[in-house]
Amino acid sequence: MKSKFGLLIFVLAALALVAYGATVILSKTEPTSPEAESETIISAGTYSYTEATTENAVSEVVSLAENVVSGGYKYAYAGFNPSYADLTGTQWNLILVNRNYILPDNYEVKLAPSVESVSDSAKLDYRVAPHYNEMYLAALEDGITLTPLSGYRSIERQTNNFENKIEYYMNEGYDKIEATKLAATHILPPGTSEHNAGLAMDICSLYQNFDETEEFAWLNENAADYGFILRYPKDKEDKTDIIYEPWHWRYVGVETAKKIKASGLCYEEYLGLA
Repeated sequence: MKSKFGLLIFVLAALALVAYGATVILSKTEPTSPEAESETIISAGTYSYTEATTENAVSEVVSLAENVVSGGYKYAYAGFNPSYADLTGTQWNLILVNRNYILPDNYEVKLAPSVESVSDSAKLDYRVAPHYNEMYLAALEDGITLTPLSGYRSIERQTNNFENKIEYYMNEGYDKIEATKLAATHILPPGTSEHNAGLAMDICSLYQNFDETEEFAWLNENAADYGFILRYPKDKEDKTDIIYEPWHWRYVGVETAKKIKASGLCYEEYLGLA
């Protein structure tokens, strides 16, 4: 009898140990890599995307959305039928926004002054603003003032600017379709501009001879060190569909900016889309 009782105790103890071991195993998680630990979910309207402190290969971070704007696009009559920009598979600083990729209607941007000491300076996405401020201060040390003219623009303002440009060309004798196409080479349709995402700054001037200034020379030499690229280069109009804009500088992060500068490619080419 005692031997049977002892055996029963042994069996129960063994079962308890097995259950405990299973519980420990099930409760354990895989080790977290340094990259995963540094990631934070950022909200953009009802959309969210990942902000990583390290930049991966473009093929890993850029996966373009195929969901075309539903309900018909306002400027479809001119041949513009954008898909929504990818916010879930792309790092926030690498989002592609152009006439083919539009921000969602409820995309929201948290803003901050681009120059910390000037509260009413042109604003940028709050994650971009510190980098512009750092670049601004570095340029000042070299006797250069990188005046921030136009950063974030609301959809309402972008719409007004675009419609005014269409009207300008129509007054020049172009029909509405051609006027809209021409307007889009100067001012992107609402929602398709990097300004609407708070990722770009027009600096110092809005004239193409800005590239003859010492401010442009400084930017051309140093901007990549702060994560900014010349977004619409002179010899890439057929790739960007935008006129040469020496004043328009876009934040993509230091690592990517240096790669793009070294490659001599525009952003669309760098992403393999032109």
